[in-house]
Amino acid sequence: MRIVVVGVGGVGGMIGGLLARSGSEVAFVARGRQLEALRRAGLRIESPRGTFHLAHVEVSDDPSQLAPADVVLVAVKSWQVAEVAPRLAPLLRPEGFVVPLENGVDAADILAGALGDRSVAGGFCAMLAWRQAPGFVKHAGAVLRVVLGERAGGKSPRLAQLAAQLSAANIDVEVVADVTAAAWEKFLFIVSFGAVAAATRAPARVVRELPQTRDLLVGAMEEVATLARARGIKLDGGAVSRAMSIVDALPPEATASMQRDILGARPSELQDQSGAIVRMARESGVPVPIHTCLLAVLLPQEQLARASAAR
Repeated sequence: MRIVVVGVGGVGGMIGGLLARSGSEVAFVARGRQLEALRRAGLRIESPRGTFHLAHVEVSDDPSQLAPADVVLVAVKSWQVAEVAPRLAPLLRPEGFVVPLENGVDAADILAGALGDRSVAGGFCAMLAWRQAPGFVKHAGAVLRVVLGERAGGKSPRLAQLAAQLSAANIDVEVVADVTAAAWEKFLFIVSFGAVAAATRAPARVVRELPQTRDLLVGAMEEVATLARARGIKLDGGAVSRAMSIVDALPPEATASMQRDILGARPSELQDQSGAIVRMARESGVPVPIHTCLLAVLLPQEQLARASAAR
C-alpha cells in the first residue's frame, strides 16, 4: 500500500514517520516552514517508541504530485479539512480511500461530501504528540493508537490491510464495528479536556487533582455523552468513566492540542470542538451550559489569534 499523509504535525509526523521507518511507502503533504524543513533535512522523531531521523522523505505541497495513493491519512487541523478535501481526488487510485485522523466527529462527513462515501473510511487516533520545530516531532507517554472502521459499520479487507501495515510500524491499531460511537467517545474526552484545560491554563495534573476543575471536567463530559445519545449515537454508560481514566493516566504536565494553540495565540480547533458541541446541542434541543460557557470564555482569544494570522 502506498500511503500519503496529509499534514505533518504531531499526528501526521508520528504515524507517517513510524510507517516510513518500518519500510512502508510513504509520502507527505506539507506546506510553509514544515515543507521547507522536510525537503532540506528530512523528519526527526523523538518518541518512547523510538528516536530516529528519516534523512530523505517524499514531500510536496501539491497532493496531485504524490499520486497515486492507495490510502490517504488526513491529519490536518479539523478546521482545515473542508479546504483540503477537494484537492485529494486526483491523489487516489480508483479503489483508494481516505481516513481522517482529526479530533472531532465531522471530518469523515466533510471528506465524503467531496470524495464520495465509498472513498472514505472512519478513523481517529489517540496520542500526545506535537511539532517541536519544523521537521521535528515529539511524542510523549505510552499511548499511540489508531482506530479504524467502515462508516456503514463492520470491517473490511481494505481496513484489515491498513491495520496490518500500521501494526507492523509499532502503532497500536484496532478495527471496530461502530467507528462513529468510538469517535464520539474519543471526542467526549478531547473536547472536554481541551476546553477545560485551555480555560484554566492548567496541565493535566492540576485539572484532575483540583476538586473544582475535576468536577467541571466530568460535567463537561457528561454533557457530551447526553448529546451523543440524543443524536442516536450508541454510547454506552461507561464512556465518561473511561475518559476520566485516560485523564488520570496522562503525564502530569500533559496539555491538549487545542490548549497549546490557544495559549500560543495560534488559530485552534475551538469552533470544531466546543463550537461543534454547542451547535449540535442547539440542533438537538439538548442543554450544554458548561460547553456554552467554555466556548464564550475562549472565543475572544480565538478571534484575536485568527485576526493576527490573517494579517
